[in-house]
Amino acid sequence: MDRRKFIQASAVATAGLLTVPSFFAEAKGKKAIGLQLYTLRDVIMKDVKGTLNAVASWGYKEVETYGYQNGQIFGMSVADFSTHMKGLGVRIVSGHYGIDLAAGNSWEQACADAKLMGQKYVVVPWMDKKYYSSLDELKKTCDVINKAGAVAKKYNLRIGYHNHAFEFDKVEGKVIYDVMLEQLDPKLVAMELDLYWVVRANQNPFAYFEKYPKRFELWHVKDMEKNNPDNNADIGTGSIDFIKLFAEAKKSGMKNFFVEQETYPTDPMQSTENSIKYLKTIL
Repeated sequence: MDRRKFIQASAVATAGLLTVPSFFAEAKGKKAIGLQLYTLRDVIMKDVKGTLNAVASWGYKEVETYGYQNGQIFGMSVADFSTHMKGLGVRIVSGHYGIDLAAGNSWEQACADAKLMGQKYVVVPWMDKKYYSSLDELKKTCDVINKAGAVAKKYNLRIGYHNHAFEFDKVEGKVIYDVMLEQLDPKLVAMELDLYWVVRANQNPFAYFEKYPKRFELWHVKDMEKNNPDNNADIGTGSIDFIKLFAEAKKSGMKNFFVEQETYPTDPMQSTENSIKYLKTIL
C-alpha cells in the first residue's frame, strides 16, 4: 500500500524561509548527500542495478531504502543489495519499515538484516489513523515505537519516525507531533523531519529546532513548487530556503539527510540529478 495515498494536505505553507547569503562554514563540504530511494519508485524495478549505478554516478553517497520484506529488497537479498552498494561506494544509512512490522514478530529479523546492510537507522515512515484516533491510542503507539526502539538498540540501531502533514493536526486538543516528541524516548527514538511536510502543514521548522534541539537526527529534503504547494519542485527551484535550513542543522541535531521527491517537474531520474547538482553548490 502506497503510504502517500493517505496523506491529507494541510493549510498552505507559511512564509518565512527567507534567503540568506551564505551557508554556515562549519558544515560546508562535510555532509554526504543522501537519497531516499522511494524517489525513484517509478523506475527502480525496471532496472535495479542500473538505477543504483546512476544514483552513485550523480554523487549520492548515502541512501535510505524502502520496501524491505522477508530478507529482500528490490528483489535482491539484503546481502546482495549490500554488496552492490558497497561496490558503488554508497552507504546504506537508513531504511523505512512499516509500523506493523515494527510491532510484529518479524521486527527482530528486520533489525538483523538492517545491521547486515550497515544501517544506523530503521525508520517508521507512516501510521494509519487508527494509531492516533485518540490521545490514549497515540500514547500506546508511542509505547510500541519505544519498545521497537529497544529491540533495535540491541543491533546498534536507532528507530526513527518520519512525519507527513497530518501529525500537525490535533487529537483531543493536542498536536499529534508534539505529543510524539514528548512520549518517544530520545535515548531510543530519532525523529526524521520531512521539511516539506512541516512547511506544507503551515508550521515553522525553526521553531521546532528551538523547542526540541538535537531531536531531528534525520531530514528529508524536498522542495515546494512556488505556484502549487501540493507539488514538489527540484531542490533549489522552489519556495523553501535550504541554505537557511542547513545553517540550523547543528541545532536541530541533524546527522544525515536524504533527498526525497514525491512529484516531479520532469522525470524522476532527471529531477533526482537536478536536486543533487543544486545541493553541491551550497554544501
